Amino acid sequence: MERTDKMFPEGFLWGGATAANQLEGGYNEGNKGPNIADVLPGGKIRQKVRIDPTFDFTIDQKKYNYPNHKGIDFYHRYKEDIALFAEMGFKAYRMSIAWSRIFPNGDELEPNEEGLAFYDSVLEELLKYNMEPIVTLSHYEMPLHLIKEYGGWRSREVITFFERYARVVFNRYKDKVKYWLTFNEINSGLKIPLYGLGFIRKAEEDKYQPTFQAFHHQFLASALAVKHGHEIIPDSKIGCMLLYAPVYSYDCHPENEMYALEERRMFNYFCGDVQVRGKYPRFINKYFKEHNIDLDIQDGDLELLDEGKVDFISLSYYMSRTDKKDNAGAGAGNMVGGMKNPYLKASDWGWEIDPTGLRISLNELYDRYEVPLFVVENGLGAYDQVEEDGSINDDYRIEYLREHIHAMGEAVEDGVEMIGYTPWGCIDLVSAGTGEMAKRYGFIYVDLDNEGKGTLERKRKKSFYWYQNVINTNGQEL
Repeated sequence: MERTDKMFPEGFLWGGATAANQLEGGYNEGNKGPNIADVLPGGKIRQKVRIDPTFDFTIDQKKYNYPNHKGIDFYHRYKEDIALFAEMGFKAYRMSIAWSRIFPNGDELEPNEEGLAFYDSVLEELLKYNMEPIVTLSHYEMPLHLIKEYGGWRSREVITFFERYARVVFNRYKDKVKYWLTFNEINSGLKIPLYGLGFIRKAEEDKYQPTFQAFHHQFLASALAVKHGHEIIPDSKIGCMLLYAPVYSYDCHPENEMYALEERRMFNYFCGDVQVRGKYPRFINKYFKEHNIDLDIQDGDLELLDEGKVDFISLSYYMSRTDKKDNAGAGAGNMVGGMKNPYLKASDWGWEIDPTGLRISLNELYDRYEVPLFVVENGLGAYDQVEEDGSINDDYRIEYLREHIHAMGEAVEDGVEMIGYTPWGCIDLVSAGTGEMAKRYGFIYVDLDNEGKGTLERKRKKSFYWYQNVINTNGQEL
């Protein structure tokens, strides 16, 4: 172990993160309704389907494999998995509630008791081990009915349905959950609207207006959730969640510097400005004008955004982005696009590894907003090999996490106020991007392949014991 002189604050929330649709399984149990993840096939075809305007949102099990239907069977094994998290010493666990477990279609007047009872049991298990639940209300698992019948977040009606859902879970779990997140990686709607906004753009001319109208509806829904959460749970802390990637200019050409600034504003700051500052930023006016966007903003909307400002920012950080105005020759691996950065190595999936970018990100966010930050996703997707003796020696994952935690410690010394760190996929789960099991992030190995074959046995990786010691020393030993 390497010692570090970086000091994390007392009470820092070390833990791990998952999402319901990627690990629960039980997709048709407990009166759960189908959600968007349930109709997405596994494998490379998923990346085509999620942008295909002819996709009909039906399940064809003869043609495709649907790994999210089984997940890693957390629905039945949550006690075993939470016990393993507790063995690592988790202070917190970031999870999501599957909206369609609570309201199967999304637009019902009364919730599904079986779904509520399931999360009662999960939360009670976490609290048994003194683990702080960090609960995301919407994590890429919108009820399918709301997508097919209402057009997802295009429809203003969906605000009412989300508000009802939020009030129900706030009231049900008010004695169990203090930390809440509204929408996972809300800005990802700029890149993959199906996941976050609940629709597929049909054509280039159809791109801008529906996207930003849907964002407006989500901002209002988030603000309502913040208001209700504070009323129902007075000591609650409710945050937004951003997919964050610092944008570097490819070179020092002024046009590329300006392009990088514009990309930072749109991708990294637009959603944060509305949710943290409670108002649309000035720079968006020019963008709306250039793209003929005319938002339907009704009486009281802007006041609601101001009243429903979040308490903190949570973020996912996996990579940085290097870009230029003419981005010919862009790198194919990075999920946020951009050029290949010659100074960075990449993961097995082509995601560039940039721990210094995390320090830059945290400083950028804290300088702009001056609210506490919470890194709720960060990790390395990699192929893991089980040795003959059953061990999994994932030193590459340890190195990745060590460097990113060190960078986070540097940011704390820079003066950034931080709540905690919950690396992504603390137990192996189904990849959101490709529907694979082979792309593993966890400290805990799950015996399951891309076709859903395996024993589902859980095994502790080498990183399990390493992270256990990191938590035990509050980040002093890396």
